[in-house]
Amino acid sequence: MTGRMLVIDCATPALSIALFDGAHCIAARHEELGRGHAEALLPAIAALPEGGRCDSILVDVGPGSFTGVRVGLAAATALRFAWGVPVLGYGCLDLVAAMARARLAPQERFAIVMVGGHGELFWAMSDPASDAPVEVRSTPIAELAETIDAPLLVGSGASVLIEAGARGNPVPLLPDARDAPLLPESLRARPAKPVYGRGADAKPMPAARARAPSR
Repeated sequence: MTGRMLVIDCATPALSIALFDGAHCIAARHEELGRGHAEALLPAIAALPEGGRCDSILVDVGPGSFTGVRVGLAAATALRFAWGVPVLGYGCLDLVAAMARARLAPQERFAIVMVGGHGELFWAMSDPASDAPVEVRSTPIAELAETIDAPLLVGSGASVLIEAGARGNPVPLLPDARDAPLLPESLRARPAKPVYGRGADAKPMPAARARAPSR
């Protein structure tokens, strides 16, 4: 990481932003708002040193909250035009996986499970020794609880899955902009375009549902 970089993450209930100078985090805000990202994001950025001015912007492209993903990308796009800086993206579940590797040091494959809405969860299996992007699926909660096989469940949907009857150790975790440097460069270079993971909220898309692997 070189120069100043602003990281924006609104894809989950957390409003999370961080301003870096190289690898050093100058300032950050991480707060679980639930709702209200659209009203809170730009004032939060403006409150950063020098109004958050940077040389590049990195934004969470999803999947996650449909509204949150759009809010983060809209803000990043507006600032790109205002400041004349490049914008790149990263995957929500990729960052949660990187955080889990750094904080929990899992010894075997683990599952990242994030709330997806419409009774479904976004999820992926991750190898603690791999920096490859995770393959995200969207599956109904009950179906996933019956079929998933992972000793560690990480993310906003982990406890939901346990309550539905899944086995494993749940660790609630939301993406944190301060942890963006944990991602390898290859996972911080996605196009700044939304990744919704399934159909729009108003039109559920059954074809997007992927069956979890059997035990």
